[in-house]
Amino acid sequence: MACNLVMYTVVHQPRRIKLPAQPIPQGASIDDIIHCLFDEPLNERYFRKVAAQCYYPATESFLALVRQGLKLSIGFSVSFLRQAEQWDRALLNRFKALVAEPNVELIGVEPYHSFLFLYDLPLFIQRMRWMRSEMERIFGKQPIITDTTEMCMSAVLYHALEQAGFTGGLLDGRSWVLAWREATHLYHYSGRLKLLPRHLSLSDDVGYRFSNRTWDRWPLLAETYAHWLREAWGDFVLIGWDYETFGEHHRRESGVFEFLRRLPEELTRQGAQTHTPSEIISLLGEASFHLPLPGFPSTWAGSGGMDFFLGNSAQQTIFQLMLQMHGLAKLTEDPELLDLALWLGQSDNLHLIQWFGRSGAEAEVSAYFTPREWWALGPAGIIHEQQQVYQNFLRAMEPFLPGKLPRQPAQSPLGDHKLTLAEPGIEMRY
Repeated sequence: MACNLVMYTVVHQPRRIKLPAQPIPQGASIDDIIHCLFDEPLNERYFRKVAAQCYYPATESFLALVRQGLKLSIGFSVSFLRQAEQWDRALLNRFKALVAEPNVELIGVEPYHSFLFLYDLPLFIQRMRWMRSEMERIFGKQPIITDTTEMCMSAVLYHALEQAGFTGGLLDGRSWVLAWREATHLYHYSGRLKLLPRHLSLSDDVGYRFSNRTWDRWPLLAETYAHWLREAWGDFVLIGWDYETFGEHHRRESGVFEFLRRLPEELTRQGAQTHTPSEIISLLGEASFHLPLPGFPSTWAGSGGMDFFLGNSAQQTIFQLMLQMHGLAKLTEDPELLDLALWLGQSDNLHLIQWFGRSGAEAEVSAYFTPREWWALGPAGIIHEQQQVYQNFLRAMEPFLPGKLPRQPAQSPLGDHKLTLAEPGIEMRY
């Protein structure tokens, strides 16, 4: 029976694009391109909504628990942190207070929550190194454990993460990856990087099923859940949740905050201890087992493969446009355009259209995250306008290519907020 528990949660908000697509005038400045691409008023509305329902109450709950002895690991996308810096510094300060606690380990995630590693592995390694420095700048801690994006892991990604300087990585404990192995042991592939699998069913009991009144285990009590965790066979159990689980996916009236408050005392009563991922590696590092990794990434979304993000024709089209956009941005040699291409490469732009041509629980989850304002366009309209955003950006980059006639930047009536990256010569505009 496992007496060691790892509790991980990740905080992310996408930078949503503007639909219907806005035409980008010929010769537009980068400031005007940004204005045409992203719907910042929409992003701010969603950010403030989730902050009120989830971020503030959940952070206060976790702060109280870690000060009472709970060990917690938490990751942040830079996408979320930029929004917090822009719209709610008080919230960002509460997260800083949480991360500063000695019982909290900061986990590194891909900065924009993208699948950059699928098409530019060298740049992905650079970005992950930059992310570690950025986390240290913001929080005063540098992560050495990563969950990449959506806990993606593959043989190639394993090597890239080692080169980026990580000592451990999280992956989803899917049976098609683990085969006969249990998700309750520490693993490695072909190097020193240790792999901690997320326990799929025990994680989803809270992450997805907690407020489902048709679930045969509802209502889930902290005492019952602690017993399930304790009864799992192995060295440790890693449970992983979206931060929005608490207050957004499961509203306060579901009892989720009371469940969270009671869980640590029930774990203690049943003889379980919480640890950070680094502590598990220190405890079990010499007892890790070899895990053959697939050549294509596993994820914690859907059925655990990339088909959740690339499984329909609309997603495949957007992904192809992402590739074209990224390549053209690199040809311009303009760091600001490359940064915009990285923003547009967010995995959310694939997640939000998973429902296209599909039905069932996964499609319902995808439709739930699709901004309700977009649905006025209709399903076909959403797909068309999303593709148009990428095509408009591709055309807008052409005048920036080397060898084109000198451009006279258009005067922009729009203000911009510049946030300097740690990499020389690059500025990120939000």
